[in-house]
Amino acid sequence: MSKRLVPRFSRKESQEFFQTLNKRVNQYFKDHKMPKTGNWRLYTKTVVMFTLLIAPYVLILSLNINDWIKLLLAMITGIGMAGVGMNVMHDGNHGSFSKHQWINKLMGGSIYVLAGNVFNWKIQHNVLHHTYTNVHGHDEDLEAGRVLRFSKHAKWMPHHRFQHLYSVLLYGLLTINWAIFADFSQLKRYQKRKLSYVNSKSHKTQWIGLIVSKLVYFSIWILLPIFIFSIAWWKVLIGFVVMHYTAGLILSLVFQLAHVIGEADMPLPDQKTGNLKNSWAVHQLMTTVNFSTKNRIVNWFTGGLNHQIEHHIFPHISHIHYTKISAIVKKTAREFNLPYNEYRTTRSAILSHFRFLKQMGMRPVYVQP
Repeated sequence: MSKRLVPRFSRKESQEFFQTLNKRVNQYFKDHKMPKTGNWRLYTKTVVMFTLLIAPYVLILSLNINDWIKLLLAMITGIGMAGVGMNVMHDGNHGSFSKHQWINKLMGGSIYVLAGNVFNWKIQHNVLHHTYTNVHGHDEDLEAGRVLRFSKHAKWMPHHRFQHLYSVLLYGLLTINWAIFADFSQLKRYQKRKLSYVNSKSHKTQWIGLIVSKLVYFSIWILLPIFIFSIAWWKVLIGFVVMHYTAGLILSLVFQLAHVIGEADMPLPDQKTGNLKNSWAVHQLMTTVNFSTKNRIVNWFTGGLNHQIEHHIFPHISHIHYTKISAIVKKTAREFNLPYNEYRTTRSAILSHFRFLKQMGMRPVYVQP
């Protein structure tokens, strides 16, 4: 993690944009007499996503069916994992799933189904990513070790020339990495930096919870089918990897299309003062991109993560409202002569992402030592 000063957003820039936008969005909910949290549409989707996750796994364990069909079911389970992550866990951990905090906590806890950890995710996503979006050295979503280079501010290495070719192969490893490595290193790092949020548990409790959740997770997905249902260990491991790879690929691509793309700015704070050029709300517009917002299937399955602009400015509003409030956000941004970056289709956004990776993989004119 960079030792630079903690970035501070501009206070010189007018706050009128966000004040106007916030007033208009609040008026929208007031006029329609509805809460900003989820409703029956989100609850119905939650049932569907959990069914996609659980039902194929039950069929694999209970039916004597062809191994190729089981492999297909493992892929469907992976789709369900991604669906739960984007639609249920995400809203829950932002406190936007329900007006009842215990329901938000329960739904946010579904991250354990993805082999993740609530504390780590809230620090990385809610605290670091949503605060310092696309700021190198502070937004960990731009960190990929030495394997991938997501920013012109990151150190270039010769193998990055091929990252637009091999990156997609690594994207599928996202949730497997959470399960085995990332959660442990993140928890150690965050505790060392004394990062926390409201109602964070003690360090000891965090470690106990992490270890117990991992033991339960691997018992359900690995030990149960091997020792209780007598499925060959190698078949279980193949199915486990296929499930995670499917989920990881979906989640990685959706996440990358919002920020690791040509139109998304990646500003650095002033080295002496730590100040950023823009206010927080304008910073979100500059660093975030929407895609395929007219596609009902994409809107439904990605949990509104294709409406990243709306999500970043209003993270406590459930994603089921983003399609409606996007017109307000776009109109207000244009009135203030601010950008509203979006791609009409998922395909065009994916192509742009890999073009950006190719650009970031080119040897800079001045290579960092």
